[in-house]
Amino acid sequence: MKNWRSDNLNQSAFEKTGPIPRSITRTFEKFKKELDPNAESEIIEEFRVSRYQTSASIKYLLLLIISPILVNQISRSFIFSPFIDYFWNEKNSEIFLNVSQEERAFSELQRFEEKIHFEILIGQLPHLSQEAVEKEIKNKAIELAQYYSSESTDAIKNLLSDVISFFTFTYLVITGERQISVLKSFVNELIYGLSDTAKAFLIILFTDIFVGFHSTHGWEVILENGLRHFGLPENRDLIFLFIATFPVLLDTVFKYWIFRYLNQVSPSAVATYHEMNE
Repeated sequence: MKNWRSDNLNQSAFEKTGPIPRSITRTFEKFKKELDPNAESEIIEEFRVSRYQTSASIKYLLLLIISPILVNQISRSFIFSPFIDYFWNEKNSEIFLNVSQEERAFSELQRFEEKIHFEILIGQLPHLSQEAVEKEIKNKAIELAQYYSSESTDAIKNLLSDVISFFTFTYLVITGERQISVLKSFVNELIYGLSDTAKAFLIILFTDIFVGFHSTHGWEVILENGLRHFGLPENRDLIFLFIATFPVLLDTVFKYWIFRYLNQVSPSAVATYHEMNE
């Protein structure tokens, strides 16, 4: 029974794309099954396989998501955090990891100093002496130093813990070949079970998000936060170069996928997509 399930799931997961659209072949297969005298028992068995497929796919998907997150948090809090905090605070005199942090810190300190002088000039702080002003600026500088020192240690922790999470995820994928085939079959059945209008809507949604006119702002935010997450300098030229090339390559790959694969599997969905996109 388990071997039959595995063969069925693997066959569904790695089903080849032929010259005839899959929607047409499935229609003929449906008529053939309805005329089969053993159709009732096969339907029951297919339901059992579908239930097993759904359960196994959801469990494995949760494993792929939760395990790396748990490993990330545990390694960060109990392994890397004590060591990095001790080394950075006791053995290291640096505050910043890169030039971008320095620029942001100096800019914040300059704005704070200009704000104090502005409030003095308009009379909101009339009794504040020069010594008090210098003291306020010094306190702000110490506050910024503590903040960016913490940001630097957090970036190192993020890098190390994310590497451990990546290896954990890779290990789960490599050792879960059978679960991957079941999950792939489940996703295929889920996607192909959608109506043509739903498929076209999802295609337009994802393309507008990742390669659409307004996607450049989203990519810019993602890249800036990603570089800051790992403590890397926020090189504007590199960010703009990525935005100018990667969405274009992604759009090319996506159009090729529609032409080469989706057009054979579900031509009606492609037609609906073109009609909705006009």
